[in-house]
Amino acid sequence: MIEIERKFLVLSNDFIDEAFAKKRIVQAYISSNPERTVRIRIKEDKAFLTIKGKGNSSGTTRLEWETEIPVADAEKLLSICEEGTIDKIRYEIKVGRHVFEVDVFGGENQGLLLAEIELQSEDEAFQKPLWLGSEVTNDERYYNAFLSKNPFKKW
Repeated sequence: MIEIERKFLVLSNDFIDEAFAKKRIVQAYISSNPERTVRIRIKEDKAFLTIKGKGNSSGTTRLEWETEIPVADAEKLLSICEEGTIDKIRYEIKVGRHVFEVDVFGGENQGLLLAEIELQSEDEAFQKPLWLGSEVTNDERYYNAFLSKNPFKKW
């Protein structure tokens, strides 16, 4: 239930040729409060309810609980979510022993490319591909809950 994740800007589309999976994700928030976000996500033909706690001081580690729910239920829950929907295509790319998830945002966040990597510990070493840019792990502007209210196009 603990998520250790680092987040980076992406410098180019070179990752696309390296991807082994690609999925569309639509998500919105029942609560975007940074202390406890509650998210509804539809990922292709599956849906999830996720609760995340506030991150630690580095923004790397936080409590995360997720369960799969029926897509029909998720579609109904989306109708009661806060304003602002995230729509993105997620690519999965294996780099060394790890998998990077690169999100190509659409809609009001079009133009934003973010990569995430989940780790076993905050100081775990990992290989950095050439397309990986600056780290933004502790920059709340790049959290999906923030982007749903303050889209990238309006920065």
